[in-house]
Amino acid sequence: MHPTTDGPPSPEAARRAVEAVWRIESARILGALTRYTGDFELAEDVAQEAITEALVAWARDGEPAKPVSWLLAAARRRAIDAYRRRSALDRRYATLAGELSEGEAHSGTEPPPDRADDLPWDPDRIDDDVLALIFIACHPVLSPEARVALTLRTVGGLSTEEIARAFLVPVPTLQARITRAKKTIAAAGVPFELPPPEERRQRLGGVLSVLYVIFTEGSTATSGDQLLRADLAYEAIRLARTLAALLPDEPEVHGALALFELTAARFPARTTPDGEPVLLEDQDRRLWDRAAIRRGQAALNRASALGKGLGPYGLQAAIAACHASAVSVRETDWELVVLLYEALGRVAPSPVVELNRAVAVAMAQGPQQALAIVDELADSGRLSGSYLLPSVRGELLARLGRTSQARAELQDAARLCPNIRERSVLLRKAAALDPGGRPGGEGGAVDVS
Repeated sequence: MHPTTDGPPSPEAARRAVEAVWRIESARILGALTRYTGDFELAEDVAQEAITEALVAWARDGEPAKPVSWLLAAARRRAIDAYRRRSALDRRYATLAGELSEGEAHSGTEPPPDRADDLPWDPDRIDDDVLALIFIACHPVLSPEARVALTLRTVGGLSTEEIARAFLVPVPTLQARITRAKKTIAAAGVPFELPPPEERRQRLGGVLSVLYVIFTEGSTATSGDQLLRADLAYEAIRLARTLAALLPDEPEVHGALALFELTAARFPARTTPDGEPVLLEDQDRRLWDRAAIRRGQAALNRASALGKGLGPYGLQAAIAACHASAVSVRETDWELVVLLYEALGRVAPSPVVELNRAVAVAMAQGPQQALAIVDELADSGRLSGSYLLPSVRGELLARLGRTSQARAELQDAARLCPNIRERSVLLRKAAALDPGGRPGGEGGAVDVS
């Protein structure tokens, strides 16, 4: 331990130290403990107990020289206590207890946190532990909502309160969701191990979809009174970086990271100081984060260099790169954007992709051609109930001078839009349409990416 010279550290200082260690190292700690105990739920429980213990001990004695070792030793001791309670003489307890000294096995003693040989992991397996943890948190036996919550909780190290606040759900609801997820994993007998290579590739799409959901909720909140929840988006970027380091030869991992970085680069210009949305054509591009653009372009180059072709995330990143390299909306290579959306529509068809292609077509070829695509989407009913389609249709109609129809579409979009900030933009655009049919701008209500 290394306490301060002016007396014991404050509880607040201890809390900050524990939070910092947990935020950085939580995935490795949980991965090691899960492999060590063979029980995903127990691993998280004893990790939380170790954190509680650290809040008291570090406030009394100061932060230890090896905080991760301290937490692991404390958690391991708690795990042994749990197994002792379950069955004092079963084989697992005997195996675990045999690794401890006689004095360390007593639950009332202080753990010897600074002994490197007490680390319950093999340093050569740390990356595999973290990767296995990611695949478990995103396991297909869980619902999509549970995967997101469990990933943020166990891999991201976010608290239940932070996740609940980010997704605007009550804390008890989020706690119940995580508890059910852990029980589902236990009931399904999901082993703590990396899936075999073939299965890993099959399940990687599910892992990336979880990160994508986290990022998109942060970049454009589906509800509430904020357009951006940047902390959530940046957490997705951090997780994507971790995954890219663990799976360096998977192009779609780098494609997803590139997409997140290039999209987040626009965050500083996407809202006014009071949180109002700023549409793409009105953004001050001098505010865009050039370092994020360089990181995103590097990740996209890496995805391309692997020679396997760009998948859905890589293609979206290539579209984002078109915006990042343009000095204005007018000078964006819209023809290339259209081609990229056509390619994306072939590898990952969806009505939202078609709608975004229509916006790109409007910029490249004019609103009439784009309106035909949007009308076909409307007739199909595939975006029924979504505010996105009437918002784009309203913009196109306004550009064609069909003012009354455009106003009605934008008002309908506002009625359907669950985000307060976006709703206010749609209502202002509807109100700005004068009888002469002059819209407030030439771009769409959707920030094309």
